[in-house]
Parts: sequence; structure tokens; C-alpha cells
Amino acid sequence: MYLARISAGIDKITDFIGRAVSWMTVAMVLVMVLIVTLRYVFQFGSIALQETVMYLNALIFTLGAAYTLKEQGHVRVDIFYSRFSVRNQAWVDLVGALVFLLPCCGFIILTSWDYVSVAWRIKESSLEMSGLPFVYLLKATIIVLASLLIIQGFSEILKSIIKIRQRTP
Repeated sequence: MYLARISAGIDKITDFIGRAVSWMTVAMVLVMVLIVTLRYVFQFGSIALQETVMYLNALIFTLGAAYTLKEQGHVRVDIFYSRFSVRNQAWVDLVGALVFLLPCCGFIILTSWDYVSVAWRIKESSLEMSGLPFVYLLKATIIVLASLLIIQGFSEILKSIIKIRQRTP
């Protein structure tokens, strides 16, 4: 019961973040419409607006990955998995999280730490003169991505443990 409450709490936070981030897709479409309208109707281009689309796209991916994991929307090679019992599926999910997900996220944090910290130290901004000055913030989402995946991975591990403990086939 305690494990289920922890998992549900993590899922609730992930769900909130995922649903909030999903609105960025609407913003990205609106910015794209604005860019196209400005370019082809008014013959005006904006590097900052183009970079805004890239930033939004990156944020949707980095902040939405944990939500995708929660909703089981990630890529899965489903040759045998769908034929497994719920308990065996839980074992596959548990081993997958412990052997692949958590170490991969730890590796991402470990290898990107210097990359992100240098960007923060120099307050890295766009190479374009009229670009956005927030490259260092965008790079920080690499670590946020891995951290959110670790937290949601922990929830998935708890759900797997709960399913394995149940005596259903």
C-alpha cells in the first residue's frame, strides 16, 4: 500500500508536468504560423522566433519524456512482451528499468554535467546576434530530462514490484 502511494504521488507530478508541457506544442504551432506569416506576407525574418521553435521542441522532448514513460508510450520491441502474463511483464519492466533506464540516465547526467556547467558559467547564448540568450538554460534541461526519467523510473519500478507481489498469473 505504501509503495502504491509513493508511485501514485510520483505519477501525479509527472502527469502535471506532461500535461503542462503538452501546451508547448500549441505554442510551437502558433510561433511557426507567425514565422511563416512574417516571412511571406511582410518579408520579415526573425532569428529569435526561429530559435523559439527549436527551444519549444527541445523542451517538449526533454520535459515530456518522463510522461511518455509513465503512459507506456516509449518504444518497446513487443515480440514476446504482449504474450507474457502481467507478472512476467512486470519482471521485464523491472529488469529493464534497473539494467537499462537507471544506468542510462545516470550516464547522461555524468557525461553532460561539465557540458551544462560550462554553459552556465559563461551564460552561453545564441551564436546569432539577434538570437536568444538562454542556451545555458536549454542545455540544463538535459540533466532535468535524466532526473525526471530517474524519478518516473523509480515509480515504474515500484509498480512492477507491486505486480510481482500480487498472486495473479
